[in-house]
Amino acid sequence: MNLSKIKLSQLRALVAIAECGNFSEAALQLEVTQSTISHAIATLEDELGITLLQRGRHGARLTPVGDRITAHARAVLGLLDTIGCEANQARGVQGGSLRIASFRSVATHVLPGAIARLHRRYPTIAISVHEMDELHQLKQALVKGEVDLCVAETIDSADVETLHIFDDDYVALLPPGYRPKTGTLTVDDMRQMPIIGSSHSSCGLRIRTVLGAQEHPLEIAYCIRHDSSMVAMVQQGLGIAILPRLAAEPVPPEVQIVSLPFPISRPIGATILKDALHTPALYAFLDALREIGEFSRIQAV
Repeated sequence: MNLSKIKLSQLRALVAIAECGNFSEAALQLEVTQSTISHAIATLEDELGITLLQRGRHGARLTPVGDRITAHARAVLGLLDTIGCEANQARGVQGGSLRIASFRSVATHVLPGAIARLHRRYPTIAISVHEMDELHQLKQALVKGEVDLCVAETIDSADVETLHIFDDDYVALLPPGYRPKTGTLTVDDMRQMPIIGSSHSSCGLRIRTVLGAQEHPLEIAYCIRHDSSMVAMVQQGLGIAILPRLAAEPVPPEVQIVSLPFPISRPIGATILKDALHTPALYAFLDALREIGEFSRIQAV
């Protein structure tokens, strides 16, 4: 038994299941997937070498030893909150403000969860979100001091620091009724229809580079600025769209979302200036983002 391997996320999962009585409601409470909760408990039981929960059709209930360990887990988490409160008082987190620059897709799918976590702990922190289209716009706003951090595709520069959250895989959107010959999309399949790509500089360059690297290079037929317009074109049968998974969603039910025959992804993270004087509110938000990164994994299709 190696207690040093036990994670706080596992203790939170155990306490949540004890309170909710089942894995699915505990997952909703922690804003994670049910498989993440199941993995956390299974790993914790393996580390301790005991059974903490009895699973059944009607939910999950603590074993006698699980009940005792859950009480200790609550105490540990309570002490952690106390430590946080002491630190916050010293750092002056309460009443702070934060300006975030982001892409629409990231602002839609990533920021709400992180902001909700932050506000549960520090409800008085004021948040403003500035949606931008291009990566150079985000960097410019950061360098000029117009925003405190960028949460989007990571910025590659010597004067910034980045917290990597996850890699956002690119996917293909197929028109209604279209079926790849082998059931899996191939490069040959993609030659049969026009390709719809993004006109944004970083996204468009990434797609064109990969398409051009194929044995017989593919070309983009339509360069479109807005993700929703790309989805609408696919919906009308005008071609196959290539775009990041976060940007694609939500997808209309008649449009298929499938894996590409070659890997493309963009790194999503939080970027801050390296030598700037950062506020306690920013560090509190980064803590919330780290939890999003720990619990959430954007899966390939």
